[in-house]
Amino acid sequence: MHWIGVTRSSVSALNQSVGKPARFADRITIVPAATNDPVVISRAVAGCQGVLTILVPWGVSDYASGTAQAVLDHADPGARLIFCCGWHITKDGQDVYSTSFKLFLVVFGRLARLFRFADIDDQVEACRCIFASTTRWTVVRGNDPEDGDSQGLPLCSRHVGDPVLASNLTRCVDFALFVVEALNNEQLIHEVPAIVGCRSPSALRIHEAGPE
Repeated sequence: MHWIGVTRSSVSALNQSVGKPARFADRITIVPAATNDPVVISRAVAGCQGVLTILVPWGVSDYASGTAQAVLDHADPGARLIFCCGWHITKDGQDVYSTSFKLFLVVFGRLARLFRFADIDDQVEACRCIFASTTRWTVVRGNDPEDGDSQGLPLCSRHVGDPVLASNLTRCVDFALFVVEALNNEQLIHEVPAIVGCRSPSALRIHEAGPE
């Protein structure tokens, strides 16, 4: 299996992103370009059975929604599409968020847009486009990342507010593990799972409590 990775081409991001997979040079081809460029994406996804996409809301130029639309428009028919974003995305409005989380979104969202650093609303718009698509998509909602060795495949829930998600932590390597596993999980098609580390305190607490 050979992977193709498109990484945004700003100088600082390029230096950081392109070098990371260097030890896998025989298995991955890196394309340094903007992920919302439809021409670049059309070439990158051609012939791919699966496409993994991070919906990063950088800047105020519709970067996340442009990236999502480029993938939706140019991925091969029948390709498995996995998109990644934060917990704030909701598909059916049944997610339950804490007051502190909602306050953080408001404050960070306004400051990020004021300083033209990021546009959280554009990530919401990107997911609206995905939800309206008839492609074989899944939107994986990640939480706070944590460094460290793998703890195993993360647990997931259909809605934020589930007690199992309370720890709000997932190892970075395990987030990647879940996303790759999702490629072959037909039950996750048109689902928006929120994940948490399988060894996080809340996951262990639910496991120890057992079924009610």
